[in-house]
Amino acid sequence: MEIANPDVRALVERAKEKGLDTPHTRREKASICETGKKGLCCNVCSEGPCRITEKHPYGVCGLNADQIVAKNFLRHVASGVACYVHVCENTARALMRYGVKDRETLREVCEKLGVEENELASFVIRDINKPRWEKSEIVLRLAPKKRLEVWEKLGIVPGGAKSEIVDAIVKSSTNLNANVTDMLLHALRLGLVMGYTALRMNIWMNDIMFGTPELHEVETGIGAINPNAVNIMTTGHQTAMQQKVIEVACSEEMQKIARDAGADGINVVGATCVGQDLQSRIQPKCFIGQCSNNFGTEPLVASGLIDAVVSEFNCTFPGLTQIAKHEGVKLLAIDDVAYIEGAELISWSPERAEEIAKEVVLRAIEAFKARKRAEKFGGIKKAKVGFSERFVKENMDKILEVVAEGKVKGIAAVVGCSNLVSGGHDVLIRDLTKELLKRDIMVWTAGCTAYALQGLGFMSEEGLEFAGEGLREVCSELGLPPVWDFGICMCVSRIVTIAEMIAEKLGVDLPDLPVVASAPQWLEEQALGDGAFALDCGFLLHVYPDPFVSGSKIVTKVLTEDLPNLTGGRLLVEKDAVKTAEIMERHITEKRKGLGLK
Repeated sequence: MEIANPDVRALVERAKEKGLDTPHTRREKASICETGKKGLCCNVCSEGPCRITEKHPYGVCGLNADQIVAKNFLRHVASGVACYVHVCENTARALMRYGVKDRETLREVCEKLGVEENELASFVIRDINKPRWEKSEIVLRLAPKKRLEVWEKLGIVPGGAKSEIVDAIVKSSTNLNANVTDMLLHALRLGLVMGYTALRMNIWMNDIMFGTPELHEVETGIGAINPNAVNIMTTGHQTAMQQKVIEVACSEEMQKIARDAGADGINVVGATCVGQDLQSRIQPKCFIGQCSNNFGTEPLVASGLIDAVVSEFNCTFPGLTQIAKHEGVKLLAIDDVAYIEGAELISWSPERAEEIAKEVVLRAIEAFKARKRAEKFGGIKKAKVGFSERFVKENMDKILEVVAEGKVKGIAAVVGCSNLVSGGHDVLIRDLTKELLKRDIMVWTAGCTAYALQGLGFMSEEGLEFAGEGLREVCSELGLPPVWDFGICMCVSRIVTIAEMIAEKLGVDLPDLPVVASAPQWLEEQALGDGAFALDCGFLLHVYPDPFVSGSKIVTKVLTEDLPNLTGGRLLVEKDAVKTAEIMERHITEKRKGLGLK
């Protein structure tokens, strides 16, 4: 299997030498269900699982291929949206207890929503818990007018987030909804819950508590991990929980306890999406930046460099259990949604956040005392990180100028997870980014995709070697990389917010912009919720692999052919990086013509 990052490749080989499995080796042994990949397997009642084929076109209950695919798709989207609604609700709880660092963002957000500054958190929680027949105030107040008109016409403006999720699960259960159109519209409705409530409000509340990201340079990577320090690795998506761990770990009290135990000190190692968010905000020195994306966590823990893994959400791989046992690594779950076998549950609450963080750090120090010393390993990469709506707003005129001139043809949001099925670990992410940059299309990124590109040098001067002449000139003049990192995967909401700002300034609708989106190596159900939001917004959305819909001609046709006439969005499923970039470039060129740009 190809692995784009050479350090990760070496870690996987080290794990093999120890007799330890990682996702990379398990993938080679796995038995993959080809019927399930097309969305044609139904297992919601005891008569099944029913597998639809040409010879057997109906399940026992009479559902056909189109209905089963639509049900499965709706259920996947609902599950993905539910995950981030959980995160958003916890972030609101934290905001009720934590202090405010960015008062300007608090004022701006409350003004948009029409609420008092001290009522923001409770407003978000109330909106999440509204009944379905009461429209979401968050969506109604944040959605651009031109888009809202489209969504109202389609009847997809959502009610309360949780009630929309519950009814989606009900519809996709046994002998209930079998109307393909209704189920697909409900998936689009959930996309709006995802984009405005679960993602945008979460990110803004984190900005309020911990400061909006600022552009800065980091030097990080596996080579930044000090073998003689207590090394605490993060996994998850809940910044409000992990930020407290950093603050406590960096305190002189904890650093002294670690030094008394024989360590050089304590470091917090960013991994999975939450690390990308933490890295986007300027941190104390004991946070050494992002050192792994999702599929790199197990190889990194197998390296012998890590003492504790602090988990509060996905991507917390169950395979960590066996590796942690072998290496003597403490698995600490601070939210029970990430409570895997072999972990100790120390449940976070906003009232006890600092106390919980201290417990976590002390357990990591204990694990350090028993750890065998590994050697320093791997390289370090420079990266400029911390891009945000504020940065783009401050530089809006320059960005629009270079796009109008054609030096930058457009923007591609290459975001989301990594997987192994899209040609290998981070392979399609790397190859597609190269192809887009070569065509003078700037890449904005967030999530595990961001770490993949960071670890390969795309967020520094190294990345300019892949850029076309116009893009290289612009980036060199501004002293910026050709790939801009907006942080955690949930920061796809930042990119859409910026697109809305640009559309408003130009007096156009979102689908009119020379903007495309790609989740080239999507992995989880959350990515399908994000994808539904991108289609709501009217973007060309590229994904690989197929999101379990190819078994239905009707669902495939709606998403790839009919949707442009409804929301303006379109789904593109393609594994080849060159073909994908060519299609994206043609789409961007058409949008430029529509705006009267050369």
